[in-house]
Parts: sequence; C-alpha cells; structure tokens
Amino acid sequence: MRRNLFTCIMAAPLLSTAQAPTWADDVACIVYSHCVTCHREGGVGGHHLDLTTYEEAHDHRDDIALYTSYRLMPPWPPDESYRSLAHERVLTQDEIDIIAAWAEADGPQGNMANAPSLPVFSGAWEIAEPDASTRMADYDIPISSEDLYRCFVLPYQVAENHFIKRLEVVPGNREVVHHVLVFQDTTGQAQQLDAADPDPGYTNFGGIGVDNAPLVGIWAPGSPAMSTPDGMGIKLYQGADLVIQVHYPADDEPRLDSTRINLEFADGQGTREIGIVPALDHLYTITDGPLVIPPNEVRTFHAQFNVPFQTTITAIGPHAHLVCTSMKAYAVAPGNDTIPLVDIPAWDFHWQGMYQFRRPIYLPTGTVLYGEATYDNTANNPNNPNDPPQQVTLGEATTDEMMLFYFAYTTPGLPMDSLIIVDDSPHAPHHENCQTSFNIGIEEAAAVEVRLAPVPATDQVRVSVPLSGCMLRLMDAQGRMVLAVRLNSGDNPVDVARLARGTLIAEVRDTRGRAVHRSPLILR
Repeated sequence: MRRNLFTCIMAAPLLSTAQAPTWADDVACIVYSHCVTCHREGGVGGHHLDLTTYEEAHDHRDDIALYTSYRLMPPWPPDESYRSLAHERVLTQDEIDIIAAWAEADGPQGNMANAPSLPVFSGAWEIAEPDASTRMADYDIPISSEDLYRCFVLPYQVAENHFIKRLEVVPGNREVVHHVLVFQDTTGQAQQLDAADPDPGYTNFGGIGVDNAPLVGIWAPGSPAMSTPDGMGIKLYQGADLVIQVHYPADDEPRLDSTRINLEFADGQGTREIGIVPALDHLYTITDGPLVIPPNEVRTFHAQFNVPFQTTITAIGPHAHLVCTSMKAYAVAPGNDTIPLVDIPAWDFHWQGMYQFRRPIYLPTGTVLYGEATYDNTANNPNNPNDPPQQVTLGEATTDEMMLFYFAYTTPGLPMDSLIIVDDSPHAPHHENCQTSFNIGIEEAAAVEVRLAPVPATDQVRVSVPLSGCMLRLMDAQGRMVLAVRLNSGDNPVDVARLARGTLIAEVRDTRGRAVHRSPLILR
C-alpha cells in the first residue's frame, strides 16, 4: 500500500468512539491475519507501509479503509463472486466494514491487553525437509527507475524424472522480490544466455527467452507453497535446468537477493502427470486476431479451444501485459452447461498468478474452452506504457502485449477427480484463531438520498448525495467496474462521454463502504 496515494475525503463520523470498533479488539485481528505477511519489516510491502504497530496503522487509517473498500488490498485480482478459488486472499464484507467504521471513528486504540500477539515470522521453510533445495547466486540489484525482470539458472540439474508434489519459493529479499516464475529448460539455451551476461543471471521480460520452456510454478507475496492435488504431480524431466524469472520493482537504492526454490517430490508409482500449457493463446486459438491494438482504441479479443479428450484441470493462470484491462475464461461442456473458471475485471500486470481451483474440474471430451481479454490503448489507461499511445502488437517486450491462459491439467481426466479437496476453507484462518468483537451487521446503513439525472445520459450525468466521501461506481453487465468517482456533498457532474453506450449499473456506497443505491444508467 503506497502512502498518500489517495486523499480520502471522509464524512463527519457517524459512530462515537464508544460505539466504534477498536484496534485491540477488532482491527488488529484482521490486519495480523491478512496484511502483515507483506506489510512488515522485511516484507514486500514493508517499505511502503509497516502495519505491525497501532501507531503506524492509525496514521494511515484512511488509506487502509480506502484500499480495502475497493478490494485493492489484500491483492487478489480474481472476482470471487464469479468463481471462488483456493487460498483466496480476500477480506469478508464484515471485515471491510469494520475497518471503515474504525477509520471513520478516528481509529480508537482500545485496551491493548485484548489485542492478539504480533505474528512471528521466523523465516523457516514451509517445506521443512525438501527433497531438493537450490538457490540462485547472490545478485546485487542495481538502482533503477524501471522494473527489472531477471532470469537465473539455478545450480541444480535434474538427475532423473521426478513429479513435483509441492514447490516453495523462498525470496532472498522479501522487500524487493515481487513475484517469481519457475520454468524448466531441457535445451541448455538458458545456460547460454546466462553465460553471455557477465553478472549473475540475464535480463528477459515475459519468459526466460527459451522457446516452449515449460512453466512449473508461479509465486506472489502471500502465496503458500504451491501444491498439486492428491495423486498428481508436475513432471520434472531428467536433464532439465530449473530457471527462475524474478521481478524486481524499480528502487532507489541497491539491494541484494538470493532466492531459493524448495521441492517436494511425489512417489513416482501411480502419480498422474500434470502439465501446464497455454491452451488459450494469442497465436493458435485466437479467433479474432491478430493481436493488434491501434492507438486510442479499446479492443477485446477472444480465444477458443475444443478439448479433444477427457481431462481434469487443476489451476489456471491468465497472462498479459500493461495495456490489458480485463481477462476472463470459462468452459462450455457438452449439454451447454457453462463452467466459470476465472474473471479478472481489473487486470493488473503486477499482480498475476497461477490460481488453483478449490477442487479439480473434470472436463468431458467435447468441452469448449473460451477466453477473452480487453485492451485499452488510450490515454485513459494509467498503465499504458506509451504517451501518447502507440500501436501495440504481439511480443514479449514491456510495450508489447500477450493473451495467454495457462491451464494445469492431467489426462485422462476422471469424473471422480472433482471429489478431491484442495481447499474447502471459506475464509483464510485467522492468526491465533482471533475473532473480532464488533458486530457491524447490527446497524443499518444510514439513509442516503441519491439522485442521478439525466437518465438516459449522453456526455454527463449529475449525481447528488448529501455527504462528502460517498463513492459512485459504474459497472457493466458482467459486473466489471468501468468508472469510480469520489463524490462531494451536493451535485457532482460525472463525465461519461468516453464510456461505451449501453446500460450500466450505477452503485453508490456511503463512507463506510456500504451500498446505499443501485439503479440502471442508460448511456446513449
């Protein structure tokens, strides 16, 4: 979470301190359970914001409330209402409301004797006794105004075929390692690229610079060790090199990293092989390519793949670059049953991963996979790498684009695979099993009179609310947010001229993040 990225305009407190949640009794439990894995000294978010103390959290209470209310933190791009996935890093609406109410009441501390103890981060490996453990050479990360994508061939060559049951990434420096992609290379090309660079590793964006190098795993902050369902494993081929691509964000001081990979192997007997392939892609399965986005245009591309055999999928990993704004995938089984897979309505290149299903999904022969991705190559896209916008085409450079949906799969798939439980927890367990004591649900949202006019609208709509700090969100038919505007008390002119014509849903949330108004908004 970045300090002072937004100034949160809060309305006059609706709760007295006596009625409000406190840090000790409520908010510390939420923060210690869901936030301090990253937002602590030595964590990837620690140099932006350390949330291990009440004082620091209190100083940034409005930013915390703002980021959590928009579900920007904890970072979990998939829409859990479209499909709930394993190991979700999400807050419940009650937790979001408690943080908002605490910030609104000026962040009372409460009796610190009631607070849970601060989590202890020992640095111990999650895979305590790995079958293989290897780390990259020490690398001095240079000062840079741009993000760095550095690839390293690890000093471990596979002596015989193995099946990976669990894979753990142990960042050597959690303050700077943003995410890690793990590949295997059986061609020796990565070694050649490494040898051509005088420093440890070599720089390459997108992948590792080796054609068709199989992806083995993805790690992002807050992720547990990657595991495969019971009876399955990712095949690691004899003679392969393990190669990692590490993303280092731009930094204004030099740092050192030496990231490690720990592997736990499955018993070879009877283990079913999991492969990871981009079954939906920008070359072979795209249906309306080529992937070209002209300047000042928004375009959506689609991909389709007919599954030729019974298969079971265990995870999905969408991948695109900076101009992309949304990605979605689903399957249609014989009989026309639609199976939602993943929906990322606000794509963020910096937060992507391989998402496991709570249970493997069996796909009979004849199932059709569908993928779609939208790209905004206009000045309205804050992530657009070009100013002014330039034509963007397919490629691996930062300024190029991609459309890939990686699938972890095994074949032949069995209907009973869907009975295997990967994660059946409805919510991530809390630190020390702590619980909040404040019941946000007993209070009704304060009445907020909202008026929108004109409807239908063309270039502008006026939104009237009685309180400053309310938020207008406009969403399309798929529930994707296309515009968000913070409102002042009185009439607020909102520019909608650049939005696509059609019917949107206008939602207004009050200063505690509660929806107080929903209505159709027709744009003509």
